[in-house]
Amino acid sequence: MPQRRSHVAPSAAQSALATALAALRTELDAPTVFSPEALAEAASATPPAPELDLRDVPFATLDPAGSMDLDQAFQLERSGSGFRVRYAIADVPSFVAPGGAVDAAARARGETLYAADSTIPLHPMILSEDHASLLPDQDRPALVWTFALDADGTVTDTRLERALIRSRAKLDYVTAQADLDAKRDSPAALLPEIGRLRLAQEAQRGGASLNLPDEEVVRHADGSYAIERRSPLPIEDWNAQLSLMTGMAAAQFMLHAKVGVLRVMPQPDDAAFETFRHQTAALGLPWTSGRYGDYLRDLDRNDPRTLSVLQAATALFRGAGYVAFDGQVPEDTTQAAIGAPYAHATAPLRRLVDRWSLTVSLAVSAEQPIPEWVRESLPQVPELMRVSSQRSSTLNSRTLNLVEAALLAPHVGDVFDASVIRRDAAKDGGKDGTPGNSATPAPAPTRGTVQIAEPPVTASMALPASATPGTALRIRLVSADVAKGQVAFAAV
Repeated sequence: MPQRRSHVAPSAAQSALATALAALRTELDAPTVFSPEALAEAASATPPAPELDLRDVPFATLDPAGSMDLDQAFQLERSGSGFRVRYAIADVPSFVAPGGAVDAAARARGETLYAADSTIPLHPMILSEDHASLLPDQDRPALVWTFALDADGTVTDTRLERALIRSRAKLDYVTAQADLDAKRDSPAALLPEIGRLRLAQEAQRGGASLNLPDEEVVRHADGSYAIERRSPLPIEDWNAQLSLMTGMAAAQFMLHAKVGVLRVMPQPDDAAFETFRHQTAALGLPWTSGRYGDYLRDLDRNDPRTLSVLQAATALFRGAGYVAFDGQVPEDTTQAAIGAPYAHATAPLRRLVDRWSLTVSLAVSAEQPIPEWVRESLPQVPELMRVSSQRSSTLNSRTLNLVEAALLAPHVGDVFDASVIRRDAAKDGGKDGTPGNSATPAPAPTRGTVQIAEPPVTASMALPASATPGTALRIRLVSADVAKGQVAFAAV
């Protein structure tokens, strides 16, 4: 799917948008300023040089263009009939003193928040975008995973070591994908081959990937805002497999030690699967047999019905959370969408829980005791992450609503082409102000979600009785309230 974007240019709508975005940050009560103690501690943090020197290894990073908080670097090579994968992770544990001011600030935040008009980092930027970031041509301490893979992409050996590295290249997805497509030399040259093998491993495990198109709010240098909608590039899927492989290895280390924190998600129940089967049949793309992950992987991304199917499938990817344990392995250890036990362990600059996962994994790999600070604080981590995840989700959804309202504000009364991507379950009338009586309540208008092609906006509205997922509609913009981030449409 090509990238689509629409701008909110400098205007009265943008002024209202800036005010609304600032109010949203205040409402969320997200910490935005680090204490003088945390800033001083971050600036003076000087971790000891690791004994292992891997600066001769040509690591490279791969991230969205412009990123500075670089958590991961990779180096890929053939080894016999298989491969050796080195995956270096920013050594945040060596920069953050347990119980110190930076640690306290990170626990209050939980994760980096990406607002439309600013970034609210997990750590002071002198760490997240400088001293601890795996920037190119800089000596950096890192936690380096080394994986041996056989010809099928199966991991046959894993170790984790603290090392000094020096990244050689800062790659971005778009340029790196173009280099691979043109068969130009690239540090990522083996990534398609390894990534496809790992995707095949995922299929064998019964894993599933949703891969919905991204909707992202961006702010440009001229002060304008934009919504960008695009489908992930293949290189993003292949790169994600390196992270997933690492997260599964960290989970195994922690399960072996019976100490750690896992990312878990339950398998969808029979009712959810049955509902999804009915939805896919109604869309003309029936899921009749096999595993749902295989069905989702085989969908034609160029079929306009596919987006509606993927939207319906989001109900199968619910209930994810964190579980901490010490001394006894949890009863349920699996992340159902991955098809294996899994831990977050590859983004410590941007996510709090990874520091615990990496510290435990390093101790297990080195056959050393688990640090006491980990065991003391581990029970707090799931709740800290639950709160921060909820805050991040609210920020992202509300920000998108605000920018969409600002984008549409000049077009009240205009008519747009749209398609239905979800129809909500029908509700009885008479309970929410709709006409009805106590004996035979009138049915309330069925609501659903529509997607406008241009500008790239998704909205909830009352649907005609005949509208089902995939139906094309003409809809009129009735109102757009920028301050509240609310828009109202009516079918024409």
